[in-house]
Amino acid sequence: MGFKLVILWTDIALWLMALSVAVYAVRLRGLPQSRSKWQRVLHDPAALSAGFVLLLFVLVTLLDSVHFRRTLPTNPATVSTGHAVYYDATTSSLLDEALHHLRATREATYSAPLATHAHTRDAVTVNGEIQRIYPRLQFGGAHLADTVRDWAGDVTRRVLAGLGIGLLAFVGLAVALAATLRRAHGGLGPAWQALWRGHTALPLRPLLATLMALCAVIGPVTALAGGYHVMGTDRTGNDVLLLALKSVRTAFVIGALSTLATLPLAIVLGVLAGYFKGWVDEVIQYLYTTLSSVPSVLLIAACVLMVQVFLDKNPDLFETGLERADLKTFLLCVILGLTGWATLCRLVRAETLKLRELDFVQAATAFGVSHWRIMARHIVPNVMHLVLITTVLSFSDLILYEAVLTYVGVGVDPSTSSFGGMINLARNEMSRDPVVWWSFSAAFFFMVTLVLAANLFADGVRDAFDPRARAFRVRLVPKKPTIA
Repeated sequence: MGFKLVILWTDIALWLMALSVAVYAVRLRGLPQSRSKWQRVLHDPAALSAGFVLLLFVLVTLLDSVHFRRTLPTNPATVSTGHAVYYDATTSSLLDEALHHLRATREATYSAPLATHAHTRDAVTVNGEIQRIYPRLQFGGAHLADTVRDWAGDVTRRVLAGLGIGLLAFVGLAVALAATLRRAHGGLGPAWQALWRGHTALPLRPLLATLMALCAVIGPVTALAGGYHVMGTDRTGNDVLLLALKSVRTAFVIGALSTLATLPLAIVLGVLAGYFKGWVDEVIQYLYTTLSSVPSVLLIAACVLMVQVFLDKNPDLFETGLERADLKTFLLCVILGLTGWATLCRLVRAETLKLRELDFVQAATAFGVSHWRIMARHIVPNVMHLVLITTVLSFSDLILYEAVLTYVGVGVDPSTSSFGGMINLARNEMSRDPVVWWSFSAAFFFMVTLVLAANLFADGVRDAFDPRARAFRVRLVPKKPTIA
Protein backbone atom coordinates (compact mmCIF):
# COMPACT_ATOMS: atom_id res chain seq x y z
CA MET A 1 0.00 0.00 0.00
CA GLY A 2 1.39 3.39 -0.99
CA PHE A 3 1.22 6.68 0.79
CA LYS A 4 1.51 10.40 0.19
CA LEU A 5 3.58 12.67 2.41
CA VAL A 6 1.66 15.58 3.93
CA ILE A 7 3.88 18.58 4.65
CA LEU A 8 2.42 20.81 7.34
CA TRP A 9 3.66 24.27 8.27
CA THR A 10 4.44 23.24 11.81
CA ASP A 11 6.22 20.09 10.60
CA ILE A 12 8.59 22.22 8.52
CA ALA A 13 9.23 24.59 11.43
CA LEU A 14 9.88 21.80 13.94
CA TRP A 15 12.28 19.88 11.71
CA LEU A 16 14.12 23.09 10.80
CA MET A 17 14.54 23.82 14.51
CA ALA A 18 15.81 20.28 15.12
CA LEU A 19 18.27 20.67 12.25
CA SER A 20 19.41 24.05 13.59
CA VAL A 21 20.04 22.56 17.04
CA ALA A 22 22.04 19.72 15.47
CA VAL A 23 24.16 22.16 13.44
CA TYR A 24 24.74 24.31 16.52
CA ALA A 25 25.81 21.24 18.50
CA VAL A 26 28.36 20.38 15.80
CA ARG A 27 29.66 23.95 15.71
CA LEU A 28 30.21 23.94 19.49
CA ARG A 29 33.51 22.15 18.86
CA GLY A 30 34.91 25.36 17.44
CA LEU A 31 33.36 27.62 20.12
CA PRO A 32 35.25 26.88 23.36
CA GLN A 33 33.52 29.58 25.40
CA SER A 34 30.01 28.41 24.48
CA ARG A 35 31.04 24.80 24.90
CA SER A 36 32.26 25.45 28.44
CA LYS A 37 28.93 27.06 29.33
CA TRP A 38 26.95 24.10 28.04
CA GLN A 39 29.27 21.81 29.97
CA ARG A 40 28.23 23.71 33.11
CA VAL A 41 24.61 22.93 32.20
CA LEU A 42 25.45 19.23 31.89
CA HIS A 43 27.24 19.30 35.26
CA ASP A 44 24.00 20.41 36.94
CA PRO A 45 22.27 17.18 38.12
CA ALA A 46 18.75 18.61 37.93
CA ALA A 47 19.33 20.17 34.49
CA LEU A 48 20.87 16.97 33.10
CA SER A 49 17.98 14.80 34.29
CA ALA A 50 15.40 17.34 33.11
CA GLY A 51 17.12 17.58 29.74
CA PHE A 52 16.82 13.81 29.31
CA VAL A 53 13.08 13.97 30.05
CA LEU A 54 12.73 16.85 27.58
CA LEU A 55 14.58 14.76 25.00
CA LEU A 56 11.94 12.05 25.31
CA PHE A 57 9.20 14.63 24.77
CA VAL A 58 11.11 15.95 21.73
CA LEU A 59 11.27 12.40 20.33
CA VAL A 60 7.49 12.06 20.69
CA THR A 61 7.06 15.45 19.00
CA LEU A 62 9.27 14.56 16.02
CA LEU A 63 7.55 11.19 15.55
CA ASP A 64 4.24 13.06 15.47
CA SER A 65 5.64 15.54 12.92
CA VAL A 66 5.96 13.13 9.98
CA HIS A 67 2.50 12.98 8.37
CA PHE A 68 1.19 10.96 5.45
CA ARG A 69 -2.02 9.71 3.86
CA ARG A 70 -2.41 6.11 2.79
CA THR A 71 -3.48 5.13 -0.70
CA LEU A 72 -7.04 3.84 -0.93
CA PRO A 73 -7.44 0.37 -2.45
CA THR A 74 -8.35 0.60 -6.12
CA ASN A 75 -8.89 -1.75 -9.01
CA PRO A 76 -5.49 -2.69 -10.51
CA ALA A 77 -6.98 -2.46 -14.00
CA THR A 78 -7.98 1.18 -13.54
CA VAL A 79 -4.55 2.08 -12.16
CA SER A 80 -2.78 0.54 -15.14
CA THR A 81 -4.92 2.58 -17.53
CA GLY A 82 -3.82 5.84 -15.93
CA HIS A 83 -6.75 6.57 -13.63
CA ALA A 84 -6.16 8.87 -10.67
CA VAL A 85 -4.95 7.48 -7.35
CA TYR A 86 -7.07 8.40 -4.33
CA TYR A 87 -5.82 8.84 -0.78
CA ASP A 88 -7.42 8.37 2.59
CA ALA A 89 -8.96 11.51 4.09
CA THR A 90 -7.40 10.65 7.46
CA THR A 91 -3.84 11.90 7.94
CA SER A 92 -1.59 9.73 10.11
CA SER A 93 1.85 10.21 11.62
CA LEU A 94 4.66 7.91 12.67
CA LEU A 95 3.46 8.25 16.26
CA ASP A 96 -0.02 7.15 15.20
CA GLU A 97 1.48 4.06 13.58
CA ALA A 98 3.53 3.28 16.68
CA LEU A 99 0.37 3.63 18.81
CA HIS A 100 -1.94 1.95 16.30
CA HIS A 101 -3.38 -0.33 18.98
CA LEU A 102 -4.60 2.65 21.02
CA ARG A 103 -6.22 4.19 17.92
CA ALA A 104 -7.90 0.95 16.88
CA THR A 105 -9.40 0.18 20.32
CA ARG A 106 -11.94 2.98 20.36
CA GLU A 107 -14.90 2.51 22.67
CA ALA A 108 -18.42 3.95 22.51
CA THR A 109 -18.10 6.47 25.34
CA TYR A 110 -16.50 7.06 28.75
CA SER A 111 -14.66 4.33 30.59
CA ALA A 112 -12.52 4.64 33.71
CA PRO A 113 -8.80 3.75 33.78
CA LEU A 114 -8.25 -0.02 33.57
CA ALA A 115 -12.01 -0.56 33.48
CA THR A 116 -13.80 -3.45 31.82
CA HIS A 117 -17.24 -1.80 31.70
CA ALA A 118 -18.45 1.58 30.50
CA HIS A 119 -18.76 4.48 32.92
CA THR A 120 -22.37 5.26 32.04
CA ARG A 121 -25.44 3.06 32.00
CA ASP A 122 -26.99 2.01 28.71
CA ALA A 123 -30.09 0.11 27.66
CA VAL A 124 -29.02 -3.50 27.00
CA THR A 125 -31.20 -6.53 26.25
CA VAL A 126 -30.55 -9.26 28.85
CA ASN A 127 -32.53 -12.53 28.57
CA GLY A 128 -35.16 -10.79 26.46
CA GLU A 129 -35.55 -7.88 28.88
CA ILE A 130 -34.23 -4.33 28.41
CA GLN A 131 -32.14 -3.30 31.38
CA ARG A 132 -30.05 -0.21 32.09
CA ILE A 133 -26.64 -1.52 33.10
CA TYR A 134 -22.99 -0.69 32.65
CA PRO A 135 -22.22 -2.49 29.36
CA ARG A 136 -19.04 -4.46 28.78
CA LEU A 137 -16.35 -2.59 26.86
CA GLN A 138 -15.58 -3.77 23.37
CA PHE A 139 -11.78 -3.74 23.84
CA GLY A 140 -10.91 -2.91 27.46
CA GLY A 141 -10.54 -6.22 29.29
CA ALA A 142 -12.15 -8.08 26.38
CA HIS A 143 -9.70 -10.98 26.89
CA LEU A 144 -11.11 -11.73 30.35
CA ALA A 145 -13.69 -14.51 30.61
CA ASP A 146 -14.93 -13.34 34.03
CA THR A 147 -14.09 -9.71 34.82
CA VAL A 148 -14.91 -10.00 38.53
CA ARG A 149 -12.76 -13.07 39.04
CA ASP A 150 -9.88 -12.47 36.60
CA TRP A 151 -9.38 -8.67 36.55
CA ALA A 152 -7.20 -8.23 39.64
CA GLY A 153 -4.91 -11.14 38.82
CA ASP A 154 -4.51 -10.09 35.19
CA VAL A 155 -3.68 -6.49 36.09
CA THR A 156 -1.16 -7.65 38.70
CA ARG A 157 0.55 -9.99 36.27
CA ARG A 158 0.79 -7.30 33.61
CA VAL A 159 2.18 -4.75 36.06
CA LEU A 160 4.81 -7.18 37.36
CA ALA A 161 5.77 -8.29 33.85
CA GLY A 162 6.03 -4.70 32.63
CA LEU A 163 8.02 -3.73 35.71
CA GLY A 164 10.43 -6.59 35.11
CA ILE A 165 10.89 -5.71 31.45
CA GLY A 166 11.38 -2.06 32.34
CA LEU A 167 14.00 -2.87 34.96
CA LEU A 168 15.79 -5.22 32.54
CA ALA A 169 15.86 -2.41 30.00
CA PHE A 170 17.28 -0.09 32.66
CA VAL A 171 20.01 -2.58 33.56
CA GLY A 172 20.92 -2.93 29.89
CA LEU A 173 21.16 0.83 29.44
CA ALA A 174 23.19 1.18 32.65
CA VAL A 175 25.64 -1.53 31.53
CA ALA A 176 25.95 0.15 28.13
CA LEU A 177 26.69 3.46 29.86
CA ALA A 178 29.29 1.80 32.07
CA ALA A 179 30.88 0.23 28.98
CA THR A 180 31.35 3.67 27.45
CA LEU A 181 33.19 4.79 30.60
CA ARG A 182 35.42 1.75 31.03
CA ARG A 183 38.43 3.32 29.31
CA ALA A 184 38.31 6.41 31.52
CA HIS A 185 38.00 4.31 34.71
CA GLY A 186 40.21 1.33 33.85
CA GLY A 187 37.63 -1.37 33.21
CA LEU A 188 33.93 -2.21 33.36
CA GLY A 189 33.93 -2.96 37.10
CA PRO A 190 35.56 0.32 38.19
CA ALA A 191 33.30 2.20 35.78
CA TRP A 192 30.23 0.62 37.34
CA GLN A 193 31.49 1.49 40.83
CA ALA A 194 32.11 5.08 39.73
CA LEU A 195 28.54 5.28 38.43
CA TRP A 196 27.15 3.82 41.65
CA ARG A 197 29.15 6.15 43.89
CA GLY A 198 28.69 9.22 41.72
CA HIS A 199 32.43 9.61 40.94
CA THR A 200 32.01 10.51 37.27
CA ALA A 201 32.81 13.68 35.35
CA LEU A 202 29.12 14.27 34.71
CA PRO A 203 26.43 13.69 37.37
CA LEU A 204 25.34 10.38 35.85
CA ARG A 205 23.96 8.86 39.05
CA PRO A 206 20.94 11.24 39.16
CA LEU A 207 20.47 10.58 35.44
CA LEU A 208 20.40 6.82 36.10
CA ALA A 209 17.86 7.35 38.88
CA THR A 210 15.66 9.29 36.46
CA LEU A 211 16.08 6.58 33.84
CA MET A 212 15.13 3.87 36.34
CA ALA A 213 11.99 5.77 37.34
CA LEU A 214 11.00 6.20 33.68
CA CYS A 215 11.56 2.50 32.94
CA ALA A 216 9.55 1.55 36.04
CA VAL A 217 6.63 3.62 34.73
CA ILE A 218 6.81 3.02 30.98
CA GLY A 219 7.16 -0.77 31.33
CA PRO A 220 3.91 -1.40 33.28
CA VAL A 221 2.00 1.21 31.24
CA THR A 222 3.05 -0.52 28.00
CA ALA A 223 2.08 -3.92 29.36
CA LEU A 224 -1.32 -2.69 30.58
CA ALA A 225 -2.04 -0.82 27.34
CA GLY A 226 -2.13 -4.12 25.48
CA GLY A 227 -5.41 -5.10 27.13
CA TYR A 228 -6.84 -2.02 28.86
CA HIS A 229 -7.24 1.72 28.57
CA VAL A 230 -4.61 2.79 31.09
CA MET A 231 -5.95 6.35 31.45
CA GLY A 232 -9.54 5.60 30.42
CA THR A 233 -11.46 6.97 27.45
CA ASP A 234 -13.17 10.28 26.75
CA ARG A 235 -16.73 11.11 25.71
CA THR A 236 -16.28 9.74 22.18
CA GLY A 237 -14.38 6.65 23.31
CA ASN A 238 -10.86 7.81 22.36
CA ASP A 239 -8.02 6.56 24.53
CA VAL A 240 -6.96 9.38 26.89
CA LEU A 241 -3.33 8.20 26.93
CA LEU A 242 -3.21 8.60 23.15
CA LEU A 243 -4.74 12.09 23.38
CA ALA A 244 -2.18 13.11 26.02
CA LEU A 245 0.74 11.90 23.91
CA LYS A 246 -0.66 13.68 20.84
CA SER A 247 -0.96 16.87 22.89
CA VAL A 248 2.79 16.91 23.54
CA ARG A 249 3.43 18.03 19.95
CA THR A 250 0.96 20.91 20.26
CA ALA A 251 2.66 22.06 23.47
CA PHE A 252 6.07 22.02 21.79
CA VAL A 253 4.74 23.83 18.72
CA ILE A 254 3.21 26.60 20.80
CA GLY A 255 6.16 26.87 23.19
CA ALA A 256 8.97 26.71 20.64
CA LEU A 257 7.54 28.49 17.58
CA SER A 258 5.94 31.29 19.58
CA THR A 259 9.21 31.94 21.40
CA LEU A 260 11.19 32.01 18.15
CA ALA A 261 8.63 34.35 16.57
CA THR A 262 9.42 36.96 19.23
CA LEU A 263 13.16 37.01 18.50
CA PRO A 264 13.43 39.07 15.26
CA LEU A 265 11.47 42.08 16.52
CA ALA A 266 12.84 41.90 20.06
CA ILE A 267 16.52 41.66 19.05
CA VAL A 268 16.44 44.16 16.19
CA LEU A 269 14.39 46.83 17.94
CA GLY A 270 16.15 46.33 21.28
CA VAL A 271 19.62 46.73 19.76
CA LEU A 272 18.56 49.76 17.69
CA ALA A 273 16.98 51.47 20.71
CA GLY A 274 19.96 50.87 22.96
CA TYR A 275 22.63 51.73 20.41
CA PHE A 276 21.27 54.85 18.70
CA LYS A 277 19.28 56.22 21.67
CA GLY A 278 17.66 59.60 21.01
CA TRP A 279 14.48 59.66 18.92
CA VAL A 280 14.98 56.04 17.79
CA ASP A 281 14.92 54.90 21.41
CA GLU A 282 11.86 57.02 22.16
CA VAL A 283 9.88 55.65 19.20
CA ILE A 284 10.70 52.03 20.06
CA GLN A 285 9.89 52.59 23.73
CA TYR A 286 6.57 54.08 22.71
CA LEU A 287 5.83 51.01 20.58
CA TYR A 288 6.46 48.38 23.23
CA THR A 289 4.91 50.49 26.00
CA THR A 290 1.73 50.83 23.94
CA LEU A 291 1.76 47.11 23.15
CA SER A 292 2.25 46.23 26.82
CA SER A 293 -0.67 48.45 27.85
CA VAL A 294 -3.15 46.45 25.74
CA PRO A 295 -4.53 43.33 27.51
CA SER A 296 -2.74 40.48 25.77
CA VAL A 297 -5.67 38.07 25.90
CA LEU A 298 -7.97 40.56 24.15
CA LEU A 299 -5.37 41.36 21.50
CA ILE A 300 -4.65 37.70 20.80
CA ALA A 301 -8.38 36.87 20.76
CA ALA A 302 -9.04 39.59 18.17
CA CYS A 303 -6.20 38.34 15.93
CA VAL A 304 -7.27 34.70 16.26
CA LEU A 305 -10.87 35.55 15.38
CA MET A 306 -9.70 37.37 12.23
CA VAL A 307 -7.68 34.28 11.27
CA GLN A 308 -10.72 32.10 11.93
CA VAL A 309 -12.86 34.25 9.61
CA PHE A 310 -10.25 33.91 6.85
CA LEU A 311 -10.11 30.12 7.25
CA ASP A 312 -13.90 29.83 7.23
CA LYS A 313 -14.17 31.87 4.03
CA ASN A 314 -11.50 29.87 2.20
CA PRO A 315 -12.20 26.18 2.83
CA ASP A 316 -10.99 25.23 -0.66
CA LEU A 317 -7.37 26.01 0.27
CA PHE A 318 -7.03 22.79 2.26
CA GLU A 319 -7.33 19.14 1.24
CA THR A 320 -7.90 17.86 4.77
CA GLY A 321 -9.12 19.25 8.05
CA LEU A 322 -5.70 18.62 9.61
CA GLU A 323 -4.04 21.06 7.21
CA ARG A 324 -6.59 23.72 8.11
CA ALA A 325 -6.14 23.15 11.85
CA ASP A 326 -2.37 23.15 11.47
CA LEU A 327 -2.35 26.51 9.67
CA LYS A 328 -4.45 27.98 12.49
CA THR A 329 -1.94 26.66 15.04
CA PHE A 330 0.96 28.08 13.02
CA LEU A 331 -0.69 31.50 12.75
CA LEU A 332 -1.47 31.40 16.48
CA CYS A 333 2.27 30.99 17.11
CA VAL A 334 2.99 33.97 14.86
CA ILE A 335 0.38 36.05 16.71
CA LEU A 336 1.84 35.10 20.09
CA GLY A 337 5.27 36.08 18.82
CA LEU A 338 4.18 39.42 17.38
CA THR A 339 2.36 40.35 20.59
CA GLY A 340 4.93 39.07 23.09
CA TRP A 341 8.26 40.64 22.10
CA ALA A 342 8.12 43.64 24.46
CA THR A 343 9.72 41.98 27.52
CA LEU A 344 12.73 40.64 25.65
CA CYS A 345 13.09 43.95 23.78
CA ARG A 346 13.42 45.79 27.12
CA LEU A 347 16.15 43.42 28.27
CA VAL A 348 18.09 43.67 25.01
CA ARG A 349 17.81 47.48 25.03
CA ALA A 350 19.14 47.71 28.59
CA GLU A 351 22.06 45.39 27.81
CA THR A 352 22.87 47.33 24.63
CA LEU A 353 22.92 50.62 26.55
CA LYS A 354 25.62 49.12 28.78
CA LEU A 355 27.62 47.50 25.98
CA ARG A 356 27.85 50.61 23.79
CA GLU A 357 29.76 52.41 26.55
CA LEU A 358 32.41 49.70 26.92
CA ASP A 359 35.95 50.23 25.66
CA PHE A 360 35.91 47.79 22.74
CA VAL A 361 32.81 49.42 21.24
CA GLN A 362 34.27 52.89 21.74
CA ALA A 363 37.52 51.76 20.10
CA ALA A 364 35.65 50.37 17.09
CA THR A 365 33.78 53.67 16.75
CA ALA A 366 37.04 55.63 16.93
CA PHE A 367 38.56 53.51 14.15
CA GLY A 368 35.63 54.40 11.91
CA VAL A 369 33.83 51.04 11.90
CA SER A 370 30.25 51.46 10.66
CA HIS A 371 27.37 51.35 13.11
CA TRP A 372 25.80 48.28 11.46
CA ARG A 373 29.07 46.35 11.61
CA ILE A 374 29.53 47.25 15.29
CA MET A 375 26.02 46.06 16.09
CA ALA A 376 26.47 42.84 14.12
CA ARG A 377 29.99 41.98 15.39
CA HIS A 378 30.07 43.39 18.93
CA ILE A 379 26.55 44.08 20.25
CA VAL A 380 24.38 41.18 19.04
CA PRO A 381 26.79 38.35 20.05
CA ASN A 382 27.07 39.84 23.55
CA VAL A 383 23.30 39.99 24.12
CA MET A 384 22.63 36.44 22.92
CA HIS A 385 23.03 35.00 26.42
CA LEU A 386 20.01 37.09 27.48
CA VAL A 387 18.12 35.90 24.41
CA LEU A 388 18.91 32.25 25.15
CA ILE A 389 17.95 32.52 28.81
CA THR A 390 14.70 34.34 28.02
CA THR A 391 13.85 31.85 25.27
CA VAL A 392 14.26 28.84 27.53
CA LEU A 393 12.34 30.45 30.38
CA SER A 394 9.49 31.55 28.09
CA PHE A 395 8.99 28.04 26.71
CA SER A 396 7.13 26.72 29.76
CA ASP A 397 5.15 29.96 30.15
CA LEU A 398 3.79 29.67 26.62
CA ILE A 399 2.78 26.04 27.18
CA LEU A 400 0.63 27.17 30.10
CA TYR A 401 -0.59 30.16 28.06
CA GLU A 402 -1.82 27.85 25.30
CA ALA A 403 -3.87 25.92 27.86
CA VAL A 404 -5.47 29.15 29.05
CA LEU A 405 -6.22 30.39 25.52
CA THR A 406 -7.73 27.07 24.46
CA TYR A 407 -9.74 26.96 27.67
CA VAL A 408 -11.36 30.34 26.83
CA GLY A 409 -11.95 29.28 23.21
CA VAL A 410 -9.31 31.30 21.29
CA GLY A 411 -6.53 28.73 21.17
CA VAL A 412 -5.83 25.92 18.75
CA ASP A 413 -8.49 24.32 16.58
CA PRO A 414 -10.88 22.00 18.50
CA SER A 415 -9.84 19.10 16.26
CA THR A 416 -6.21 19.46 17.41
CA SER A 417 -5.20 17.48 20.47
CA SER A 418 -3.92 19.81 23.18
CA PHE A 419 -3.70 19.98 26.94
CA GLY A 420 -5.89 23.08 26.91
CA GLY A 421 -8.54 21.23 24.93
CA MET A 422 -8.46 18.30 27.35
CA ILE A 423 -8.83 20.65 30.32
CA ASN A 424 -11.63 22.53 28.58
CA LEU A 425 -13.60 19.31 28.01
CA ALA A 426 -12.88 18.19 31.56
CA ARG A 427 -14.65 21.31 32.84
CA ASN A 428 -18.00 19.71 32.04
CA GLU A 429 -16.87 16.18 32.85
CA MET A 430 -15.96 17.10 36.42
CA SER A 431 -19.57 18.13 37.06
CA ARG A 432 -21.01 14.78 35.93
CA ASP A 433 -22.35 12.16 38.27
CA PRO A 434 -20.37 9.93 38.49
CA VAL A 435 -17.37 12.24 38.01
CA VAL A 436 -15.14 11.77 34.97
CA TRP A 437 -11.79 12.77 36.47
CA TRP A 438 -9.21 10.95 34.36
CA SER A 439 -9.04 13.34 31.36
CA PHE A 440 -8.15 16.26 33.62
CA SER A 441 -5.70 14.11 35.59
CA ALA A 442 -3.91 12.92 32.44
CA ALA A 443 -3.57 16.47 31.08
CA PHE A 444 -2.40 17.71 34.49
CA PHE A 445 0.20 14.93 34.85
CA PHE A 446 1.72 15.41 31.40
CA MET A 447 1.67 19.22 31.63
CA VAL A 448 3.32 19.22 35.06
CA THR A 449 6.01 16.78 33.87
CA LEU A 450 6.76 18.79 30.73
CA VAL A 451 6.71 22.22 32.39
CA LEU A 452 8.71 21.04 35.41
CA ALA A 453 11.39 19.52 33.17
CA ALA A 454 11.51 22.72 31.09
CA ASN A 455 11.82 24.90 34.21
CA LEU A 456 14.60 22.79 35.74
CA PHE A 457 16.52 22.80 32.47
CA ALA A 458 15.97 26.56 32.15
CA ASP A 459 17.39 27.10 35.64
CA GLY A 460 20.55 25.24 34.63
CA VAL A 461 20.88 27.29 31.44
CA ARG A 462 20.39 30.54 33.34
CA ASP A 463 23.03 29.65 35.93
CA ALA A 464 25.52 28.69 33.23
CA PHE A 465 25.01 31.63 30.87
CA ASP A 466 24.30 34.43 33.35
CA PRO A 467 27.32 35.09 35.63
CA ARG A 468 25.28 37.36 37.90
CA ALA A 469 22.72 34.65 38.66
CA ARG A 470 25.52 32.16 39.31
CA ALA A 471 27.33 34.56 41.63
CA PHE A 472 24.10 35.32 43.49
CA ARG A 473 23.48 31.61 44.03
CA VAL A 474 27.02 31.12 45.30
CA ARG A 475 26.51 33.90 47.86
CA LEU A 476 23.37 32.16 49.10
CA VAL A 477 25.27 28.94 49.88
CA PRO A 478 26.47 29.11 53.50
CA LYS A 479 30.13 28.46 54.11
CA LYS A 480 31.12 25.39 56.08
CA PRO A 481 32.50 26.19 59.53
CA THR A 482 36.19 25.64 59.88
CA ILE A 483 37.61 23.66 62.77
CA ALA A 484 40.58 25.26 64.45
